[in-house]
Amino acid sequence: MSKSRSKGGAHSGGGKMTASRASAIQSAGARNPGSSTASSGFASRAQSAAATNANSGSGKK
Repeated sequence: MSKSRSKGGAHSGGGKMTASRASAIQSAGARNPGSSTASSGFASRAQSAAATNANSGSGKK
């Protein structure tokens, strides 16, 4: 059996949303305003998740 892969994009692993990933999603939407990425609101959710993940690690070491 083959390994499952995520749909599209270069990143196929799990993990938390980062500011860099959110930026790439926003850029993709800006490059193609008619795409589902641009029209679904996913870019704003990705940015929110990145901010949440960045803040959740503060103070922990």
